[in-house]
Amino acid sequence: MLFGANAAFIEMLYEQYLVNPADVPAQWREYFDSLQQAETISARDVPHTPIIESLKRASVVQTSATPTPASQPVVTNVELVDPEIRIRKQVAVLQLINTYRFLGVRRANLDPLNLQQTADVPELDPAFYGLSDVDMEQVFNAGSLVGPQQATLKEIIQRLQMTYCGSVGAEYMYVADIRQKRWIQNRLESIMAQPVFPPEYKRHILERLSAAEGFEKYLHNRYVGQKRFSGEGNESLIPLLDKLLQHAGTAGVKEIAIGMAHRGRLNVLVNTLGKMPSELFQEFEGKKPQLLTSGDVKYHQGFSSAVMTPGGIVHLALAFNPSHLEIVNPVVEGSVRARQHRLGDKTGDLVIPVLIHGDAAFAGQGVVMETLNLSQTRGYGTGGTIHVIINNQIGFTTSDPRDSRSSLYCTDVAKMIDAPVFHVNGDDPEAVVLITEIALDFRMQFRKDVVIDLVCFRKQGHNEQDEPMVTQPSMYRVIRQHPGTRRLYADRLIQQAVVEEAEVAMLEQSYREAMDAGCNPNKTICYDYKSPHGVNWAIFQESDEWNKPVKTGVSIEDLRYLAQRLTDIPATFQLQSRVQKIIDDRRSMGKSELLLDWGMAESLAYASLLKDGYPIRISGQDCGRGTFFHRHAVLHDQQREQDQWEDGIYIPLRHIAPKQPDFVIIDSILSEEAVLGFEYGYSTAQPNELVIWEAQFGDFANGAQVVIDQFIASGEAKWGRLCGLVMLLPHGYEGQGPEHSSARLERFLQLCAEYNIQVCVPSTPAQIFHLLRRQMIRPMRKPLIVMTPKSMLRHKEAVSPLEELASGRFQMVIGEAEALDVDKIRRVIVCSGKIYYELIAYRHKHEIADMAVIRLEQLYPFPHEEFHAQINHYVRAREVLWCQEEPGNQGAWHRIQHYLLRHMRPDQVLGYALRPSAASPSVGYLALDRLRQKEVIEAAFRDKLE
Repeated sequence: MLFGANAAFIEMLYEQYLVNPADVPAQWREYFDSLQQAETISARDVPHTPIIESLKRASVVQTSATPTPASQPVVTNVELVDPEIRIRKQVAVLQLINTYRFLGVRRANLDPLNLQQTADVPELDPAFYGLSDVDMEQVFNAGSLVGPQQATLKEIIQRLQMTYCGSVGAEYMYVADIRQKRWIQNRLESIMAQPVFPPEYKRHILERLSAAEGFEKYLHNRYVGQKRFSGEGNESLIPLLDKLLQHAGTAGVKEIAIGMAHRGRLNVLVNTLGKMPSELFQEFEGKKPQLLTSGDVKYHQGFSSAVMTPGGIVHLALAFNPSHLEIVNPVVEGSVRARQHRLGDKTGDLVIPVLIHGDAAFAGQGVVMETLNLSQTRGYGTGGTIHVIINNQIGFTTSDPRDSRSSLYCTDVAKMIDAPVFHVNGDDPEAVVLITEIALDFRMQFRKDVVIDLVCFRKQGHNEQDEPMVTQPSMYRVIRQHPGTRRLYADRLIQQAVVEEAEVAMLEQSYREAMDAGCNPNKTICYDYKSPHGVNWAIFQESDEWNKPVKTGVSIEDLRYLAQRLTDIPATFQLQSRVQKIIDDRRSMGKSELLLDWGMAESLAYASLLKDGYPIRISGQDCGRGTFFHRHAVLHDQQREQDQWEDGIYIPLRHIAPKQPDFVIIDSILSEEAVLGFEYGYSTAQPNELVIWEAQFGDFANGAQVVIDQFIASGEAKWGRLCGLVMLLPHGYEGQGPEHSSARLERFLQLCAEYNIQVCVPSTPAQIFHLLRRQMIRPMRKPLIVMTPKSMLRHKEAVSPLEELASGRFQMVIGEAEALDVDKIRRVIVCSGKIYYELIAYRHKHEIADMAVIRLEQLYPFPHEEFHAQINHYVRAREVLWCQEEPGNQGAWHRIQHYLLRHMRPDQVLGYALRPSAASPSVGYLALDRLRQKEVIEAAFRDKLE
């Protein structure tokens, strides 16, 4: 309680809190936090006791008769003899130090164009704290400032200005972990953020800048007006990446995956990754062999190579990227996670991600935030990402900060994950290299994201056909007068007598000669290197036989063993009563005492693949339990306080067989775009692992449409990237409204071409079992889109005997299941999904015997032979009818009717039964939904076709 009698006790607690907040009880820590938050940043308190004690000693020294040493300034201000005044001013000095750490970035020299006005930050002026010119020569305790423990106020301010207000502006004081803040302070303040490099390395930086500038000039002259999204103005990116790769190799890194948008990409491809200029010239001239059905523009292309570093060879991979800029971020993260898994790299020490952003995109695109939010989660973390922002201070034609973002810096979104940000002036390449080294060391030490904001400019327009003076006349008048980073740095080195003008000219000339020869002068590139950790994609590229049968059945003995493993729950693990009933039923299913439901068949598919040696990764919102309470791959102990099980959970699929591969199942963050992008990236790097993303409702995949359009559907045609990702999209009209009914089947079918993806609508548990096993066993990697059920998960007719998992296979078309007289069939009804069971129920109720119902289980690639055989089976049928529960402008009707017509006889007519075309995926009124469904079923059996 806050009584006067407790003052001494509270003061002691407060002192402990100021030294280390974790040392005080939680309730007091919250109270003291509130006090701190109530103060301004600059006035936040610091521990008092050590200051008071040191000042008491200082005051004794000042009032003694001992002569002042010659090395120490003479006290001229009589007021400082007063201990109270002395203490107050000492506290002010410590507050000033702290404020520079918080706000020094506002006065940093970051803009190469000098267009940014230096912020007026009164908290950085000594007068704000009651310190005057008289105090400048007084000696103060420097507190935690790295360097001399005591110095004059003038010296302290000089150190602070050099550290925090030079070419580097650091933001890190918002980081919660005190260890990380102290680490950054030590790295920056110990050298005052001033790089010290030997002459030979300075010459190397100049060589890299010469390569960066020389590349752009060469292309500009040789391919006048052609789009290349030049890196002119941000040439320091090349020495930055050079330092990053070399330092990473020294730290033991084996692989680096890079994602970046267009700006400077061609420069990076050639000067960093070692792409041969001659190959790039072929692309500019349209002479490159057309190996892919579509291909992509040169500044979207990916590349892989290797570089020699002091620590060994480092493999590099630049991800392919569409024009949707930041969408590559989660793709790279997923690829890195897969590579780490392949190398057994559980800490992220061997494989690291590097993401290169544009300033406007980093601040403006939501997938950036989603990807950052993945960074420290268990299922998606990669041990920290190096973010490099090419800050051109302009997005397309928008440079006014009032229009480009609502935050002070383009990097502010990174603060949500406590990632430190290092702003650096691109015209100071030595500072850029220094910060790169510090950023990588921070990432390796703390396994957290870190941001380098490379503040530079864009010399050309958005592309080389654009005239930037139209919209940014003031900015581009300054840019036109800028001599270039290479020239500025060369002049600096000439002044330092590190190089002579002749050497500068020689570097420029030698690079131009290499370009003329189509050669790459980067001597660190290892062109013949083959990574020992690579994947053999040849076995998947050689096979393209869609209809080739593959054995997916599993023996009855194995199925019963797997069922036993799935239901063998430790006796001390207490299940919730409904879950216990599900496990008991599954035990009976394994003994053939009950027919299998969807959840059990799916679980047996996973168990059998694990037993066969295939790792499995499943992610999605609530996928552990299953949104519709069917999966229960993750079981939760109802008595968690006993703490007998890790996190109170038990996952039977991790206990299938000795030395089985990994089974990972993740309840993802509430994101579709970033998570699906992550899983796509993962699957492109790990073809021998079953990778599944499940939408909570199929419609929710809309939020990831860019991933679907730009990567999943077209990645192979554009870039030759194979991918075996599985998307499970719950689909079915049960009256749950527009956003909980349709997985937008029509959109996926519209994307189908060139055998790019598979779209399936399985209707039985046995079908999902064989479909999932086929995805891995068949030597082919194509994305699989599955319209999975909701109500059908527990439909009493949607069951399968165990024997169908043993002897069957995935049937792309399922014929009539009942023994009807073929000669009496006058109409063949074709459908997919749960509506099949409603059609059969109606047929039974009305005793209809002249209409057969067949199921299309695979809509694309269309199973022509199988469907043709079914249609020909009914020689007297004159009518074929397509039935779907979706509206007429949705579902499969418009994408499938030409396939149906292809296999119909001339004497047959094609009809349809479906809901009226609608703007919304489904109605939200339950009564109307039931009426619409009733009308569709009745229309399917109507005497005359519509």
